[in-house]
Amino acid sequence: MEYSEIKKLLDDMGNSKVDSLDIEFPDGTKIKMKKNEAKIIEAVAPAMPAVKEVTLPAENKPEEKAVVATENYKEVKSPMVGTFYSAPSPKDAPYVKIGDKVKKGDVLCVVEAMKLMNEIESEFDGEIVEICVKNEDMVEYGTTLFKIK
Repeated sequence: MEYSEIKKLLDDMGNSKVDSLDIEFPDGTKIKMKKNEAKIIEAVAPAMPAVKEVTLPAENKPEEKAVVATENYKEVKSPMVGTFYSAPSPKDAPYVKIGDKVKKGDVLCVVEAMKLMNEIESEFDGEIVEICVKNEDMVEYGTTLFKIK
């Protein structure tokens, strides 16, 4: 699949109300796209083990990441596999932003696992210096969610 065709698909998806799209072509090419993150997985041939994966960043989404020096920060990690949400609902403000002071027990985010919303609380007192995942990202057990100094 050519770059221009991929670009056209991304533009069409961005202008539509569709949240996700999965396409599988007879030649083995597979395309999976989500509104906040687009992943294109292209296999040369179904029998070949070589798979090329390209991740394209979401457009018009400000990232909340700061350049973090290599210091000893305390990390808040995900206790489960699920979907990371930075706010209680899409219309609400995020629980925390970079630079916010937090205390042990403050709610930092929600991880949805099996349709259950699990509040993730700070294990430390300090200041949020980095938010390591984006809203609605899938997280694994042990994924670093926040860095606190």
